[in-house]
Amino acid sequence: MKAIKFSRSPLLSERLPPWRQRLVLVVLLGAFVALIGRALYLQGFKNEFLGDKGRARFERVIDISATRGRITDRHGDVLAVSTPVRSIWAIPEDAQLAPAQSRSLAAMLDMDVREVTRKLASDREFIYVKRQLPPELADRVTALKLPGIHQKDEYRRYYPSGEVAAHMLGFTGIDDAGQEGIELAFNSELTGKPGSRRVIKDRRGNVVEDVESVHPPLEGRDIILALDSKLQYLAYSHLKQALEQHRAKAGGVVVLDARSGEILALANLPTYNPNNRVKLSGAQLRNRALTDSFEPGSTLKPFTAALALEKGKVRFDSPIQTAPGKLTIGTATIHDAHTHGVLTVAQVIQKSSNVGAAKLALSLKPEEMWNMFDSLGFGAPLKLGFPGEVGGRLRPAKTWRPIEQATMSYGHGISVTLIQLARAYQAFARDGDLVPISLARLDAPPQTGKQVFTAQTAREVRAMLEMAVQPGGTAPRAQIPGYRVAGKTGTAHKIEGGAYANKYVASFVGFAPVSDPRLIIAVMVDEPSNGKYYGGEVAAPVFAQVMAASLRTLGVAPDAPLKPLLMTAAEQVREEM
Repeated sequence: MKAIKFSRSPLLSERLPPWRQRLVLVVLLGAFVALIGRALYLQGFKNEFLGDKGRARFERVIDISATRGRITDRHGDVLAVSTPVRSIWAIPEDAQLAPAQSRSLAAMLDMDVREVTRKLASDREFIYVKRQLPPELADRVTALKLPGIHQKDEYRRYYPSGEVAAHMLGFTGIDDAGQEGIELAFNSELTGKPGSRRVIKDRRGNVVEDVESVHPPLEGRDIILALDSKLQYLAYSHLKQALEQHRAKAGGVVVLDARSGEILALANLPTYNPNNRVKLSGAQLRNRALTDSFEPGSTLKPFTAALALEKGKVRFDSPIQTAPGKLTIGTATIHDAHTHGVLTVAQVIQKSSNVGAAKLALSLKPEEMWNMFDSLGFGAPLKLGFPGEVGGRLRPAKTWRPIEQATMSYGHGISVTLIQLARAYQAFARDGDLVPISLARLDAPPQTGKQVFTAQTAREVRAMLEMAVQPGGTAPRAQIPGYRVAGKTGTAHKIEGGAYANKYVASFVGFAPVSDPRLIIAVMVDEPSNGKYYGGEVAAPVFAQVMAASLRTLGVAPDAPLKPLLMTAAEQVREEM
């Protein structure tokens, strides 16, 4: 075959129809016009849209954590503070680690390599590998230069006082949000608001340039508590000694400023270390002074006497026949441990006679007693903001039988919390009025409060309570050298399964100095089991130790001669139950 050159191909000599040339030209020109029009449209009318799309590929807005506010005591000593820590996080899609890299990361973070592998195999866009690490450890992890592994600044709460003020302060969770105590009650003020900033990141997610601060963080507000760290330690240490000595199950101490209503100390046992909450049980976390109610026993007798004085039923020295040491009401009988014969109203409180208190109660109307208990704050929470705070039990007066009204006069058939009991004794430490309790430090004490009793009634009951701690009363162990003290013991059986068990709650509430009351201290010891269980033997000494040390710490001037306190076993009268 004769070869045909490509340049002489007959196909090349064929001429296209003129309309096809024009059609191709029109199509090409139309395409160019459309592209130009689209470009003009996007750049003229959708410029912001294009800018956003472009920035989305390299710009990010990241959060800036706000520092949680500090918690300090009334003198400025730090009780809770946030310290900087780092968290290691990852983008699982980018974190394709070799086995050796996974082992190195796990070893540095003190984690199981299988846990690290499982986390990095997640289908989520973001995961935490481990949180709240020391900054130097996080920097060592970053130095490994592992793909997809990053670090983030965070904060961790630190409590310098440890277990001493744990129930008062509470604690925060992993995200630095309040979970218990003051941390929860004042969480909104402490938290603040996080800020944000715009940055430029490379394809690995590393920040290469700060662009601008979008919103600066609003730091949390510091909270200044009414609590005094020195008094808190005194309450905690003496309570701990008492629980060990009497082999008790639990206990609590509340210290109130009688003038202002500020909570100067609040201690509970068992307790926990808020800096290390591994293996905690519910019993350790309970703020018993606010969450546990109990029958207060004879600590309620002064209120019955006060109401009888207020209503004009008796006078300070009115005689009451308590012989033969028992009183039968219906099918039930109230007993005194000792036969006292005729006692004055003041001696009924001093000797803690159940029969005498019951007779005072039966001279009153049930509605009058209920209104008094209600005015004192019993039966309803004090609304301090603490989680789990309870109000105790105060049944409606119309449901009371005579025997129940009689037993309520000495603290049976009614339940209260330790904080309620401490506050109620304000009526005797002050001139018959109650002021609100405050967790935070007050700039000035309230001038007046809610009037419950007249000033005259309060002064007369104050004298009765001072007699109760003198020889011949139920609590001579509550005396303090150099100070006049007033208070009342309580011992009550515990209720289990709807019946009284052979277990006890020992309590004491009092104030000092009597000439000008400054502090109110309430003590409760749950289930003492070392042979002694009366309030005068178990709780009164704790009161004396805490009160004496606290008054000296505050520089309160003595109001009694400094002389040795000589007591014999016969000088203490055990309170009735």
